[in-house]
Amino acid sequence: MTPYGSSPLAGSTHDALTRKSTTASRKMAAHRCSCWSWLFILFSLSVFVVADIHETTPVNDHQGGVDHNAQTAEQTADLPAVEGRRWEATEVKEAGVDAAADAQGTSAPETVVPSSVPQPKDDFQEELVIRPLHSGDIYASFQFRTLWDTDFMRENKVSHYRLFPKSLGQVISKFSVRELHISFTQGYWRTMQWGQPFIPSPPGAELWVWFQDSVTDVDATWKELTNVLSGIFCASLNFIDSTNTVQPSASFKPLGIGNVTDHSFLRYATLPREIVCTENLTPWKKLLPCGSKAGLAVLLKSEKLFHSSFHSQAVHIRSVCQDWQCKTTSWELRQTVNSVFDLHNSGQAKREWSLFKMFSRTLTEACPLASSSKLYIDITDNPEGEQFELSPATSLLSQAVVLGDRRTFSVYDLTQETTFGSVRSLNLLIRWKSNEGEMLRPLLHAERYVAGYGLQTGEIHTLMYNNHPYRSFPVLLLDSVPWYLRLYIHTLSVTSKGKDNKPSYIHYEPSKDRVKPHLLEMLIQLPPNSVTEVTVQFERALLKWTEYPPDPNHGFYVGSSVISSLVPSTVAMDTNSTRERPLFSSFFPCKEESSYFVRIYTEPLLVNLPTPDFSMPYNVICLTCTVVAVGYGSLYNLLTRSFQIEEPNPGLAKRIANVIRKMRGVPPL
Repeated sequence: MTPYGSSPLAGSTHDALTRKSTTASRKMAAHRCSCWSWLFILFSLSVFVVADIHETTPVNDHQGGVDHNAQTAEQTADLPAVEGRRWEATEVKEAGVDAAADAQGTSAPETVVPSSVPQPKDDFQEELVIRPLHSGDIYASFQFRTLWDTDFMRENKVSHYRLFPKSLGQVISKFSVRELHISFTQGYWRTMQWGQPFIPSPPGAELWVWFQDSVTDVDATWKELTNVLSGIFCASLNFIDSTNTVQPSASFKPLGIGNVTDHSFLRYATLPREIVCTENLTPWKKLLPCGSKAGLAVLLKSEKLFHSSFHSQAVHIRSVCQDWQCKTTSWELRQTVNSVFDLHNSGQAKREWSLFKMFSRTLTEACPLASSSKLYIDITDNPEGEQFELSPATSLLSQAVVLGDRRTFSVYDLTQETTFGSVRSLNLLIRWKSNEGEMLRPLLHAERYVAGYGLQTGEIHTLMYNNHPYRSFPVLLLDSVPWYLRLYIHTLSVTSKGKDNKPSYIHYEPSKDRVKPHLLEMLIQLPPNSVTEVTVQFERALLKWTEYPPDPNHGFYVGSSVISSLVPSTVAMDTNSTRERPLFSSFFPCKEESSYFVRIYTEPLLVNLPTPDFSMPYNVICLTCTVVAVGYGSLYNLLTRSFQIEEPNPGLAKRIANVIRKMRGVPPL
């Protein structure tokens, strides 16, 4: 029943209005809940961002208060670089001061960031060294160095990266790496024609790593690390296993800080057959802060680099000191590219080089993120410009002792606008005037080859040359031989000038079939002006047919021998150097001028092993198929064929009679 004084229509209308108001209130409540949800999410994000900034950016306290200007400057300095531009702390204005100044019609005083704001803890430098060789070739060496004052081994993982590549930082942190050195090389460095390189590397791929003392299972960590690096550099480093990995006992000391004596945390491996191509260079360039878009990296074009006689790219990671007292340390990432451009392979008819001819590009700017960007031209052999002409000329000169020799360089600072001139482009030109001049022979170089005949035994010869006229010095020889070349260590002999030269230190680890290779390390004293020969015999093993590569007749590669030594410098050999400098500075030679460390690599070996006739399975398959087709096919045909009796054909007279009988309607005979 409806209430008194109301009708059913009025009641239904009231119910409808009530339902509508209820629905509207529900919608408004849902809308308010949605708004409150969005506000809560935005508030949470703001709290997270503020907490993250406070965690990563220190706050300066001044007399119990907070310096918001310094905090803003530090936050701005920690921001990453975007599109090649570096974020810098700018002047900050207070909104209230601006409003008051606008009301009074005067300019607002600017709050300038204090000069005591700490600079970013990372730094990037780039340089290119060009050395004209006496053979008419050009040696170009790129160096990119990134320094970062951080600790990858702390419990709180590093998550903010600015210049240092994050992929390598995660590798250092995850695998507890102390030092990492990796190189990819195409071609062989000809020491007698080109001299010593700045950073040597063997043909193929080379990897050696020092791990931290906290690593418990070095072999498992090494295997996982090689797989990760294989993906980062698009290389075949995943083929590194126990059969080509050694643990040197004296070679490959750490190049960074820290005197590590436990060589159980060191691993060394080579892949002499690794082919270097564009897919290795592309990820390498992506590790640079500016990539290949600006700076010296714009010259790294694959079609030019891989057309050269020698090409090598490397990555070196180590910890270095920031000051001479080494109170603070930082991580150093050094990326290098070394290339030799051949005069004849380039198709040039005259001895004239330029940046555009070598790299098909010119320099237009430095990397905006680089604190230093310089181009060095070695003019040591051209002091007066009698051998070659350099254009455009520069007045900046620099001298340094490089590989035991005092060198002079012309310097082009790419951070200065005047370097590029009015055309905003630097195309360095080197034009030879004379072919005269001789290259100073390297004091130490080595060769290696295989002797013998047949496919059963052989002999490895390693020749080490000491070209110093009156000084002898020790060298450390490391040889890693695969297990399928079974060394006869009792046949090892070392001779110098026709006499036995007994090594003062020998470390030998025999191989184990399909498990680990041979390792031989020796410390040998090289007499002055002599050739020292190291020989050892071996026996070739017969592999399983599944262990041969697709081209077994090409041969099997054996990695290069590694020779390390402190070689007397050519500066110390100069007895007349006292005429050019004060007498008080010439009696005792300086430490860096008396000797210098050098590491050289020999040629890789190509050894033939006993190879079965892989065509025999094909011949057996063909013969078997023929027998099956002829024998079983004939038997199957006889068993499955159905036979029927065929009546003989009637004669001509009978056929004529049958035709006549058919015409008469009589049945045939």
